[in-house]
Amino acid sequence: MTWGTELWDQFENLDKHTQWGIDFLERYSKFVKERLEIEQTYAKQLRNLVKKYCPKRSKDDEPRFSSCVSFYSILNELNDYAGQREVVAEEMGHKVYGELMRYSQDLKSERKQHLQEGRKAQQYLDQCWKQMDNSKKKFERECKEAEKSQINYDRLDNDINATKSEVEKAKSQLYLRTHSADESKNEYAAQLQNFNGEQWKHFNVAIPQIFKNLQDMDERRTVKLGETYRSFADVERRVVPIISKCLEGMVTAAKAVDQRKDSAIVVESFKSGFEPPGDYPFEDYSQNLSRTGSDNTISTPKNEGGVKPDPKHSISKTAKNKLWLFGKKPKAPSLEDFSHLPPEQRRKRLQARIDELSKELQKEVDQRDALNKMKDVYEKNPQMGDPQSLQPKISETMCNMEKLRSEIHKNENWLSEVEGKVSSRGDRRPSADVNHHAPHGRESPEGSYTDVPNQEHRSPPHQPDPRQAHQPDEFDDEFDDDDPLPVIGHCKALYSFNGQNEGTLLMKENEVLYIIEEDKGDGWTRARKQSGEEGYVPTSYVEIAMEKNSKDS
Repeated sequence: MTWGTELWDQFENLDKHTQWGIDFLERYSKFVKERLEIEQTYAKQLRNLVKKYCPKRSKDDEPRFSSCVSFYSILNELNDYAGQREVVAEEMGHKVYGELMRYSQDLKSERKQHLQEGRKAQQYLDQCWKQMDNSKKKFERECKEAEKSQINYDRLDNDINATKSEVEKAKSQLYLRTHSADESKNEYAAQLQNFNGEQWKHFNVAIPQIFKNLQDMDERRTVKLGETYRSFADVERRVVPIISKCLEGMVTAAKAVDQRKDSAIVVESFKSGFEPPGDYPFEDYSQNLSRTGSDNTISTPKNEGGVKPDPKHSISKTAKNKLWLFGKKPKAPSLEDFSHLPPEQRRKRLQARIDELSKELQKEVDQRDALNKMKDVYEKNPQMGDPQSLQPKISETMCNMEKLRSEIHKNENWLSEVEGKVSSRGDRRPSADVNHHAPHGRESPEGSYTDVPNQEHRSPPHQPDPRQAHQPDEFDDEFDDDDPLPVIGHCKALYSFNGQNEGTLLMKENEVLYIIEEDKGDGWTRARKQSGEEGYVPTSYVEIAMEKNSKDS
């Protein structure tokens, strides 16, 4: 079934139909364009989302918890997924949208050409019809004029009063009109025959061929749409395997989350190596009162180790709460030997620094060996270079090696000191390495206790050297007051402190002291021994418990 035979008289409708077909093609092209723009926007938003939640970070900020590592793995997979959405958009733009736009322009040109041919054929047929119609009208006029001449001649020929000249004139006029009518008849017959021939060619040859071309064009358009529909789906299908791998990677990352491993990392990160606080001693304020034998008073037995704690009332409710409050502490300055950190954390930091210095030393050793080899080559082949030109670089490398060895040795000494302390604590108390809560008012010995976060800070008589927190500068003499300061709390020594500088107080590990002036933010706490001796001790070296009445005041 072809348009040329079935739709021979539907030129205008075919004109409208082919125009609708091209409009539909362009509408689908617009749909594809909007779809690929959505894909591009979606991919861009996904990449921005990944960038927002996966910022650039230093080596020290690398995630260690399995949940964080898995999350960053999921972000990487999501970034790859966004890349596949960009591939989909690119393929749609190139293989679907671009192809459709080019094909649409070709269809417009082809349709215009076929319609122009059809209009030319129709115009030629109309011209033939006009010529035939004009000859027909002329033949009709000539026949009417000839009939009038025939009537006039017959009237004059039958009129006895008409002269011979009038009759001859009428006869001559009749002959002329009859001859013109015969010529018009012949012309009309010729034009009619020509028109009929052209009309047959028009409807049986020209128009069927033109309509067949339009039909072929429209069918190709339909086939092209079907192909682009399939290409549209193929673009999605080609990225499905990679997208599936991205999703599988996300599932694998989710399965890699290990709560026990994360808990172990928390222990490793925050374990201080300190022992939990012991019992608090009973403080007897009635020692200076006169006693009688019948008084029912509490006697405070003493021993060489100091005041023996009451087994039933070792820690009051207030003191216990003060020991286990998790308050925010001011951050202590970072020291070269990490002595501001708890023992376990200090050991890890020192070990990491030693490993880093060892890598740098190995690089310097490799560079020295390479320079020595190059020097040997130059000595054997002077034309290649001057051996002495390498000597400054070799000397510089040797100097760097000595500096690195010195640093490694210094850090190893610090590490040995820390490991010795940790080992002695482990031998004395097997459970000391179990993770424990920080005492009240401090999370670790790196900071000093302060009850009011916004209190005004002041410095001791002289600021201590920040690199040697356990060896402060000399203090001004502030202990000559006639009236001794009241006791506001207690503390227990976590480490020994030599107290060699003026104004500082010597203390032994596990020794219990009275607090008479709390840390003002400078890292030093004023304490008093049971013997009455007073002085400053590093806040990070003691475990503090403040009395309630001292804070209320």
